[in-house]
Amino acid sequence: MRLIVVAAAFGIVLASSAGCSGDDEPPKASATYELSPRPVRPDEKALKLAPISDGDTLFTVIGLTVMPEITGSHANVRAKGQFVRVRLVMVNNGRTTTLVDVNKQQLLSSDGAAHKPDYDAMIVKRQPFKFDLGAAMRVEFDLWYDIAAGAKATALRLFGGSTLTDMKDEEGTDLRLP
Repeated sequence: MRLIVVAAAFGIVLASSAGCSGDDEPPKASATYELSPRPVRPDEKALKLAPISDGDTLFTVIGLTVMPEITGSHANVRAKGQFVRVRLVMVNNGRTTTLVDVNKQQLLSSDGAAHKPDYDAMIVKRQPFKFDLGAAMRVEFDLWYDIAAGAKATALRLFGGSTLTDMKDEEGTDLRLP
């Protein structure tokens, strides 16, 4: 009887060790969502920049457009200099809701200026100024800036909402643009 128990235990050990992965096997990739590709809008340059975080918020810039004027459903607006449209994806990786103040997102330009989103362009293009970014929520929208005609967009200074170490959301993080 003892021999049967030992043989059964040995068989179980052999069977379970055969199912274990060896050190030479690569780790399995985690599952991901497959987002459908979308066409790039006219005159927009598609960007493939590495995402950057500010607190629990992850930012990815996916498009950049420069244009002299914009047309909305009820108005045409000519830039004082040139409009720069930035297509931005934000993801809240935190466990709580974050209030996003779009006016804090600054465009840095080659002339040394830091620009807030242009009020008129944001209104004409019906983009939000403030919104709640819920836990595990992803949102994609445009930021519109009016910068000097000869200037070039060089970076975005992004603010992801208050955190325990930056309660007033004053620090932000810079993302270089090509």
